[in-house]
Amino acid sequence: MPGLARKVVICAAVDGLILQPLGSKKEQRSLPLVRIKYGDASISAVSRDAAPDSSKPNSSFEAFGIVGLVSVFHYNYLISITRRQQVAQIRGLPIYVVTEVALTPCSSQQDASDAIAKTSVALSTRAADQATDDSSSDDESPPESGGNDEVGDDVPDPATASQWSTKVSPNTTARSSIAEDVISRRGSYGRFAQRWFSRSGWAMDQKRTMGLSPEQAVVVEPGPEGNKNKGAAKSVPKSFPLPSDAVGSEAGIGLLPKLLRATQILFGSSRTFYYSYDYDITRSLANVKVPATALVPLHSHADPLYFWNRNIMRPFIDAGMDALALPLMQGFVGQRSFVVDSQPPQVDSDAKDAVEMSDFGSSKDGSDRSSSPSPAKNTADLRPSEKKFDITVISRRSTKRAGLRYLRRGIDEEGNVANSVESEQILSAADATWNPAAKVYSFVQVRGSFPLFFTQSPYSLKPAAVLQHSPDSNFAALKKHFEGLQKRYGALQIVNLVEKHGVEAAIGEQYERNIQRLNEESGSDAEKVSFEWFDFHAVCRGMKFEKVSLLLQILGSKLESFGSTVSVDDQVTSRQAGVLRTNCMDCLDRTNVCQSSFAKYMLDVQLKEQGFDMSLQRDQENVWFNTLWADNGDSISKQYASTGAMKGDYTRTRKRNYRGALTDAGLSLTRLFNGMFNDFFLQTTIDFLLGNVTSFVFEEFEANMMTKDPAMSMQKMREQAIELCQKRVVADESEELVGGWTLLTPQVPDTVRAASLEEAVLLLTDVALYLCRFDWNLDKVSSFERVSLAHIQKIKFGTYITSTISPAHVDEMRNVGLVIEYKPGSTDITRVNTRSLSSNPGKAPSSDVNAEVANKPNTSSGPAGAIAGFLSRRPQATPPRKIALKALYSQTSVADPTAAKLPNEPGAITRLTEIQQVVVIAAEIERLALLSQPRLAGKKPEDAGIIEKGDIISLAEAKRNTGLLEQLGHSIKKLVWA
Repeated sequence: MPGLARKVVICAAVDGLILQPLGSKKEQRSLPLVRIKYGDASISAVSRDAAPDSSKPNSSFEAFGIVGLVSVFHYNYLISITRRQQVAQIRGLPIYVVTEVALTPCSSQQDASDAIAKTSVALSTRAADQATDDSSSDDESPPESGGNDEVGDDVPDPATASQWSTKVSPNTTARSSIAEDVISRRGSYGRFAQRWFSRSGWAMDQKRTMGLSPEQAVVVEPGPEGNKNKGAAKSVPKSFPLPSDAVGSEAGIGLLPKLLRATQILFGSSRTFYYSYDYDITRSLANVKVPATALVPLHSHADPLYFWNRNIMRPFIDAGMDALALPLMQGFVGQRSFVVDSQPPQVDSDAKDAVEMSDFGSSKDGSDRSSSPSPAKNTADLRPSEKKFDITVISRRSTKRAGLRYLRRGIDEEGNVANSVESEQILSAADATWNPAAKVYSFVQVRGSFPLFFTQSPYSLKPAAVLQHSPDSNFAALKKHFEGLQKRYGALQIVNLVEKHGVEAAIGEQYERNIQRLNEESGSDAEKVSFEWFDFHAVCRGMKFEKVSLLLQILGSKLESFGSTVSVDDQVTSRQAGVLRTNCMDCLDRTNVCQSSFAKYMLDVQLKEQGFDMSLQRDQENVWFNTLWADNGDSISKQYASTGAMKGDYTRTRKRNYRGALTDAGLSLTRLFNGMFNDFFLQTTIDFLLGNVTSFVFEEFEANMMTKDPAMSMQKMREQAIELCQKRVVADESEELVGGWTLLTPQVPDTVRAASLEEAVLLLTDVALYLCRFDWNLDKVSSFERVSLAHIQKIKFGTYITSTISPAHVDEMRNVGLVIEYKPGSTDITRVNTRSLSSNPGKAPSSDVNAEVANKPNTSSGPAGAIAGFLSRRPQATPPRKIALKALYSQTSVADPTAAKLPNEPGAITRLTEIQQVVVIAAEIERLALLSQPRLAGKKPEDAGIIEKGDIISLAEAKRNTGLLEQLGHSIKKLVWA
């Protein structure tokens, strides 16, 4: 595998950004310079003569890798890793978490130079501050946490890269003190001395009592939701200056600074992205993909399902810059070391009072509460019967249907579910790095949302799930989901943790029915999916979470039959036969508790195979294990719900009390607030960075203050709706369908001006026109109106503006429509499907059949109308009715791979323009209407036409009709969400 650049020096030249990759000492070849051209951001290799003079102060900075290139309209920004922390090491190969990134504009030399200077100054200041902090001693951090940025780096000799030196060398201060010597010995008095000589001091014991992990005692992880790390928060600027030549969409320019800030927080200070230069963290031990040759770059065999920066890294990959293509994975990576004894000695309880045998973290009853008593021993100090192990947890979040809690729920049509996470627990001996015969165990389990189409409101603490689409559509998507899981993992065991009563019961029952149907249609018993519904809240009522052991009694034999993947000398000797798929409503809190229990069960089985019985060990609390999985749960929860996990106190301490319940109540309120206000734009950012949408999404967001859920392709849904409407509403088989379209229409019939429009289906046959109102959630026709073509009198098309609150709404070229005016007759009918009404809350059905209402001539009601009708010599004429239709926007934000090379908007789907849609529909209706009206047959074409062009609602009229309250409401929404 070609080596990735360990460091990249970035500076600004006259014609573009210059990147100098610096490989490891093992790399014999020198890596070429890379230029990112200003303006179009084209990437190419250049000679070393193109390198600018970097001797000037703050003219360059050093990065640990490249995240990718973000392109928004005509603006391009390079994302680079400026800070990191080592969190684990597998077979001697370090794994890092990204803690800070820099965004450098690629618009002009001036903009790039200014940004580089600011980044360089910030890094220099941070390095100086960190050197000062380091001199105060950080030795309470466990060895596996990897507290400094330079661990495991092999870069070229200084002479090789002297001209690229940026004079930023963090963590280079040499330290030596008596205190460090005492602490490093880790003897019987080591922890006592540590409290006196370390900066954290006695606070470590208090944090252990609270159930916090050692890493949390030293480094408080930052997150996008709060003040977890004030230093990291300060490193993210509150605003980004726009390029000096900023031009383009008003919405795009307005939201660009917010996008850049969200990107910097997401990839940097959130501490949720991980990478390794030499180890493929996107694949589990059972799913390792061995390259055909040693020259295959890492990005080419990384699992696309967990390769999060693949879309923004595409420009470097396409340009052949493999040394810069560093795959990032979102999720969690954590590691702990522990020691077990095959022959644990009996300890005299009286000796626990001695200082030499006691830890100041012990409880009053004398039990050992040290967070990691076993790791205190070095390998050289182990007894013959003792053995040191490393346990690593790697959780991988899927890039499919990625997003935030209430904005991404359930499944999509391809079988991908929301909050899909693969968690792998790796057990390896501490000497596995240099001992090829050492066994490495891997146990994998997965979580994911219900594989059903459903939504939930973000404006409630416990909203009911609203099922969507037809039963067949739900089953087809669920079948795809489980076929994909079986192909990847083998046998499946579902663990459903939702309530059997209350608001969660309905979706749980639907899930169970679909699994039963899936098993009935499966060909063999081996393909059947086992289903276990464990009502967590009912069984563990009263904060008795230890009753999760009942679930282990049920599934213990299944866990053991699935087994683990075992590797010896990088060769898989046995493979895990199946996987547990666990879910609750959010797949967070209840799932975290149960998955940690499953992982502990398998850890005990794996150690027992090697002759170590965990039930006989002196340390029965296993805080090192609990805090590792609690950190994993917190990380996954922050990425999906923007807060730490609930029930985390039990996961950490295996105890539950009222303090934990109060903490959970606070987390619930925080999740509610984030769901109502903070998540909408962040979801838009995630979709954009993953390449699911184009930069046009920011115009849509500015208009609607949210992003659409692409669970199902709208194009496919519209095609299916047109087909379904034809089958349901065209009763006469002799009628020939000419065309079908989806358009917007006022919710109230026979109106033009409306506060809101709904998407409906328009069918045109050779004798009639059908306007079908469609329930898009249930895939049903809710009502339709039939108009004979012989009764159409006039068609008017032109500007149709219904709102003026955003730039997209006032574009006269895009907001167009048509109004069809007709005289009602006996063959014109309206039907309402009362089955659809019965499925809508608050509407009682009148019957189970279609209620037909014939359009009758409008007459005045009441006594006055009766008298007027009696005195009138002529019967009252029936007033004409109108059908108002507005064209859907032809350009959407949904990414289209087939249109990736369009010059104006890469990836945009292009169809007929809005005015072209309207003209085509109007012309078809006119052609058939003229054939159906003999009175117009003898007239000249110019006299017989029924089409006229004119404004339906002009911009000036729309501005007059837009009230102050509507404008104020949109301004408040924009202030809160954008």
